[in-house]
Amino acid sequence: MRRTTPTRTIALTALILLLAGCGTQSGGDAGGSGTVSPSPTPSTPSTRDCATAKAELGAADTGDTYCLAPGETIRVSLDGTTRKPWAPVKAAGSALEATNSGIVLQPGDASAAYKAVSPGTVRLTSSRPMCPSDPARVSCDGLQEWAVTVVVTKE
Repeated sequence: MRRTTPTRTIALTALILLLAGCGTQSGGDAGGSGTVSPSPTPSTPSTRDCATAKAELGAADTGDTYCLAPGETIRVSLDGTTRKPWAPVKAAGSALEATNSGIVLQPGDASAAYKAVSPGTVRLTSSRPMCPSDPARVSCDGLQEWAVTVVVTKE
């Protein structure tokens, strides 16, 4: 008779629990209705939840929320390297309009500037690889995410 090691037992138990959790649905009957309730949507930040925008945002500002009045400008400068470059900054929302951010002098940096044009909320995002890209070495697929919420208030 073959002995089962504790490591194999633990690994097998973890696999069974993982597979048992896949495909389960909460909040329904056993027969299932074929519908899935949508994920809750995050609430729109109020002006009490945001700080006055700084002249220039950087990597350390990730996760923060800033307020702008129409006509004000916000700049983003993310310092990267050629081996760990930042992706261009993207804006999701229509309250900001891209403006001239100047010249990016260093490879891997991301620079952007936006002017507040109408009330609303915009999410600015970028990302870069966690591990340097080097064809001679093993790489990872990890990304460092950067995101800031900008609330354009009414005048």
